[in-house]
Amino acid sequence: MTVVRTRFAPSPTGYLHLGGARTALYSWAFARHFGGTFILRIEDTDLERSTPEAVQAILDGMKWLGLDHDEGPFYQMQRMDRYREVVAQMLEAGTAYLCYSSPDEVEAMRERMRAAGEKPRYDGTWRPEAGKTLPPVPADRKPVVRFKNPLDGEVSWDDVVKGTITIGNKELDDLVIARPDGTPTYNFCVAVDDWDMQITHVLRGDDHVNNTPRQINILRAIGAPLPLYGHLPMILGADGEKLSKRHGAVSVMDYPAKGYLPEAMLNYLARLGWSHGDDEVFSMERFCEWFNLDHLTRSAAQFNNEKLGWLNNHYIKQADNERLAQLARPLMEAAGAKFDGSPELPAVLALMKERANTVNELADAAMLFFRDPQPDAALMAQHLTDAVKPALAQFAERVATVEWTKEAIAAMIKEVLAANGLKMPQIAMPLRLIITGQLQTPAIDAVLQIVGRDAVLARVNKYL
Repeated sequence: MTVVRTRFAPSPTGYLHLGGARTALYSWAFARHFGGTFILRIEDTDLERSTPEAVQAILDGMKWLGLDHDEGPFYQMQRMDRYREVVAQMLEAGTAYLCYSSPDEVEAMRERMRAAGEKPRYDGTWRPEAGKTLPPVPADRKPVVRFKNPLDGEVSWDDVVKGTITIGNKELDDLVIARPDGTPTYNFCVAVDDWDMQITHVLRGDDHVNNTPRQINILRAIGAPLPLYGHLPMILGADGEKLSKRHGAVSVMDYPAKGYLPEAMLNYLARLGWSHGDDEVFSMERFCEWFNLDHLTRSAAQFNNEKLGWLNNHYIKQADNERLAQLARPLMEAAGAKFDGSPELPAVLALMKERANTVNELADAAMLFFRDPQPDAALMAQHLTDAVKPALAQFAERVATVEWTKEAIAAMIKEVLAANGLKMPQIAMPLRLIITGQLQTPAIDAVLQIVGRDAVLARVNKYL
């Protein structure tokens, strides 16, 4: 098999969105599956809309996801000399020509065609043909360069996602490949780049389907081999509409800020358009081992935040607690957490992470261990009754000497309950309020062990 070379080639006109991230993931995984090369290319020729901030957002998103590129990033604006060289070669070979029609004249051509019920396109005024006399060259006008698209026949390719796609050449315009100032245009640059970078497989969104026949014709004109193309269906919101800001986060870098782990996002994106039986949870190593183009789906996928949350919970439960602490600590500090003399944060997160769908939820839940408890007075009056106070006093006496393990604390509490004829909720509820200020916590013995003997004793003694 040919050595696989794939590319991810975003335009830096905005953030890295979820559809782009999925395209990058599939292109990366396909290269990894075959031991090939994954290339990052920044298509920045749209000078009006491309920004350095958008470039950085793309690089940040790729880094967060861990989609490492083997070559690049290449920037089209740094390849201008190469594009001009190919334009000159095409003009010499007769596969491109100078066109002096003004933008107003081209628009007038298209208006006439619309009025006649035809598809609007450039009418070939300056296209050289045998026996044709071209108009006089305007003295005050710089030309564009147009590609001499075939007039007859059709462009056909076997799309690895959509199947065979065929488009008649009569549907295609003589594309402008260089502007009056000499800067090349998008489809031309893409074709030259794919040729120079020896791209074997192009996976991209299906909004590019209309670009593909133009790029194929240019590649054929310059004598370049054609890559295999696969056009991925778009990702929709849960309402079936195209993803937009009203669906919530659509930039990849919104997700770390919302407390998602990259392995969860990668796992989720992998399943938005590809499947491996009923497998839902898998590592990227396994994904690269499994991934091929045979199981890409033709239908649009719907983004489901609940499913992503479920996956993120799975990966949070699997995550190293020290790593979670590094992510949660800044959030907790911003919320006023006090870490001086407090429990060890990784141990707290280990206790709390079972039910957290995001790191933000986990950090919020862990706050009860890192702020002074302020139990509601009415709840304290309800749960710390005269019948319970003697048991609480015995509990405090035993705290000073009991071995400070979860098992020993649990056994001690049971002994205090038995000695006072009480049931677990009768002491667990006031203890939760005293120690954390909350009625809802993990198991009380685990909470007490993590809070620590001295803090537990100090807080309980306030109520004796």
